[in-house]
Amino acid sequence: MLHKYFLTFPHEILDEPVLYTLGQDFNVVPNIRGASISDEQALMAVELAGEESAVARAVAWLKERGVGVEPLGPDRKLEL
Repeated sequence: MLHKYFLTFPHEILDEPVLYTLGQDFNVVPNIRGASISDEQALMAVELAGEESAVARAVAWLKERGVGVEPLGPDRKLEL
């Protein structure tokens, strides 16, 4: 199943391979739909494909790492 999220990465984890970890540790396939990255933070629109339970675990892990996770609905427009 495909889930869409807007992610806000804090400065402290900008050097970490967060999306790689989603694929390797949670069996979730991330697809970056848009991004804006600076030295202070990263804003990213992503699609996460995978089983419901895997995506839920991945989202919980992102939140534990300090990533802001906001679900994107089908009618919501995204501007970066």
